[in-house]
Amino acid sequence: MDARPTPVTARFLRTPDAAVHLGLSARTLEKHRCYGTGPVYRKLGGRIVYAITDLDAWAELGLRRSTSDPGKGIVHPARRIDGYTPPVRR
Repeated sequence: MDARPTPVTARFLRTPDAAVHLGLSARTLEKHRCYGTGPVYRKLGGRIVYAITDLDAWAELGLRRSTSDPGKGIVHPARRIDGYTPPVRR
């Protein structure tokens, strides 16, 4: 019997691998996470993971056919969005 196990396909990627998937640096992806401008993530214990489908959906928001195409959504830069007020430390 030559039954080979089916290879497991990763559903979740940690930050460095997710950044490679998107063509970003890991630090940029971390900034997106902190500012709330990045893809949806999950926290499993102490680990941050991203579903590949969520990464692809976030990247699709930036899809454009030309420079004049408004597209479906906006992929904000990795910085605070206008109107953001940081929490007050006491």
